[in-house]
Amino acid sequence: MAIYAIGDIQGCFDDLLKLLDTIAFNEHSDQLWFAGDLVNRGPKSLETLRFVKSLGNAAITVLGNHDMHLLAASCNDQASHRKDTLSQVLEASDRDELVDWLRHQPLFHFNDDFCLVHAGLPPQWDFKTTKKMALLAEDTLKSPNYQFFLKQMYGDKPNLWSTSLKGIRKQRFIINCFTRMRYCDADGRLDFAQNGPLGSQPNHLFPWFEAPNRKNADMRVIFGHWSSLGYYEGANCYAIDTGCLWGGQLTALKLSDPVQRISIDCPGFKKPGKAFETIDIPVHLAPH
Repeated sequence: MAIYAIGDIQGCFDDLLKLLDTIAFNEHSDQLWFAGDLVNRGPKSLETLRFVKSLGNAAITVLGNHDMHLLAASCNDQASHRKDTLSQVLEASDRDELVDWLRHQPLFHFNDDFCLVHAGLPPQWDFKTTKKMALLAEDTLKSPNYQFFLKQMYGDKPNLWSTSLKGIRKQRFIINCFTRMRYCDADGRLDFAQNGPLGSQPNHLFPWFEAPNRKNADMRVIFGHWSSLGYYEGANCYAIDTGCLWGGQLTALKLSDPVQRISIDCPGFKKPGKAFETIDIPVHLAPH
């Protein structure tokens, strides 16, 4: 069985189909690992969700910040943002089925060789802790009272891991790590203000995968979320968000030895003022 990890789609369904043709994907013998952000800002979020769901066990997706935003918008209309393209999903006849499917997807996936997250991992988490924290948040999303958490999910604090974190604050930190982080300081304190390429950050900040004393450095981590970073291999990590939405590329990484990168050029649904602009969850719209 061939496994392909695919970067952020964000509703660019036509580009996804083109990429799958390029790699000659066979849903009966291959498996796709999606790095999250299936939806939002692109033109065909509904088609993307329906397609990935229809693949069953041939596809695994971890949740990204835009996927979490869709879940929040499904139970709180005020969470919507003017730049969102989620109405097609929220108004669909199978909306509830799709939302229910999405909230049952993991934040962290792994096999014997690779791990998959959307954004990153704080340096204090080893493999055992990462699994534990993912399961904690996933269980909350699967629970009957998941809407209570989604309505309090937004926010940048707490931004530093502590074993004393509890309740909503702990859950928010976990979600922010898995779906939003890029840079942190030497203590692992998350910074959400910087989203540019390597070298653009202040001197006190590190990309999460280069943080000092990183306890997950032995994990081979595949992640998306960071389109301004582009494709990157280093520090036992593989960044595969290559800016499809912004006219960059859509990338599949064949998880072989060695890994093989396959990318297609994308026409670009959005035309930002600067290349590969990225936008996080709109925190200022969140209920507190």
